[in-house]
Amino acid sequence: MSEDSGAAFGCLKIHRQDDLHHNGCLRLWKLGWPLHEGDNFHPQENVEKMARGEPLTDKDRFPWLLKLHEVIQRERCSGSDAFVACSALKRLYRQILLYGSKALAFSSGQDQEILPPSLPDVFFLFLHGEYDLIYQRMTYRRGHYMKAELLRSQFEILEPPLDEENVLPLDIRMGITDMAKEVEKHIIRIKASPVKP
Repeated sequence: MSEDSGAAFGCLKIHRQDDLHHNGCLRLWKLGWPLHEGDNFHPQENVEKMARGEPLTDKDRFPWLLKLHEVIQRERCSGSDAFVACSALKRLYRQILLYGSKALAFSSGQDQEILPPSLPDVFFLFLHGEYDLIYQRMTYRRGHYMKAELLRSQFEILEPPLDEENVLPLDIRMGITDMAKEVEKHIIRIKASPVKP
């Protein structure tokens, strides 16, 4: 991505899919950014496993996260603004979204290069909320393969993102309009900040 392109890329980091992106409310933000729904990139084996009520493992998730990394890189290279909606529950998952296989090599000790905790043009939206509220919202969904009972396993492995990861925390009790305003303010700050080489 060129330094003067002014593009930004948002990764929606969500405990589990809630009504913010499943009801298409991102369109209400009038940003005009394309939304890449992470669920659409899961291999069939993952879908079937979740449909049976079995939690995904790191091994299950890594190929999926690498696909999402490719989406992010493609959008960044084109200088486009875009969102990816997915559950990047662990710091390693977020590093994979940013750096792809290089993050896996680093985590296994094969690569000694220190990876920065964030990229200047990629930010995470951390939609957080109480377990009971998210579980309730999940039970209202219709037609989604992931069972609400899997939410507990996601809370158990959750590593909330740190400030250094370029994250905007959003409480899901906020109204959509208030969330949108916070996101738009965050985007303005990112685009106004100089991109470091």
